[in-house]
Amino acid sequence: MELAPLDADHFLALAVERLRSEPPDPTDALSNPRGDHSIDEEPLVHPLNPKIAAVLVPIVTRDEPSVLLTERAAQLRQHSGQIAFPGGRVDPTDASVLAAAYREAEEEIGLERRFISPLGYLDPYLSTTNYLVMPVVGRVEPSYTLNLNPLEVADTFEVPLSFLMDPAHHELHAREWKGRVRRYYAMPYQERYIWGVTAGIIRNLYERLYTP
Repeated sequence: MELAPLDADHFLALAVERLRSEPPDPTDALSNPRGDHSIDEEPLVHPLNPKIAAVLVPIVTRDEPSVLLTERAAQLRQHSGQIAFPGGRVDPTDASVLAAAYREAEEEIGLERRFISPLGYLDPYLSTTNYLVMPVVGRVEPSYTLNLNPLEVADTFEVPLSFLMDPAHHELHAREWKGRVRRYYAMPYQERYIWGVTAGIIRNLYERLYTP
């Protein structure tokens, strides 16, 4: 399928039409989840009992939209230095997945919810670290301001949506993990290496919006 021009109006129209309007039910999602296992079609052992997490997929609605991503701080115990979406575990005090995504975005990078308008939800993503990640796609005003928490985030940057939605940039890479060779999506951009869960969620955004 040839990719249509990625202007903001076109993207927003597709988002309204094709994204989930409500967050998926975690119990239903676990019957056949997307995740790190999907590329190799590795069978899952049930019952699963993952922790629920939420991430914000921030689409900055410039004339040509872009995706706002973070580089995790080097001192973090897990996934240090990796490229990620703002997000984390859903707390018992969070009223919803959306509330958790908003809270995490503000705590990590100081992105206030007044700059964000929710557009919908992608499919849940099961990580090898036993998190069921609920991605919330949000429209972010280009006038946004940030205040990074240096304990969690080293840097932020934007990638053109047209780059990430081009399947030619969806590379399959592999590495050994716990004694097995695992394949995963990677989308190298300039000096950044976007891979793993982040790349898997971006791939789902592409499949939802730009494939039949």
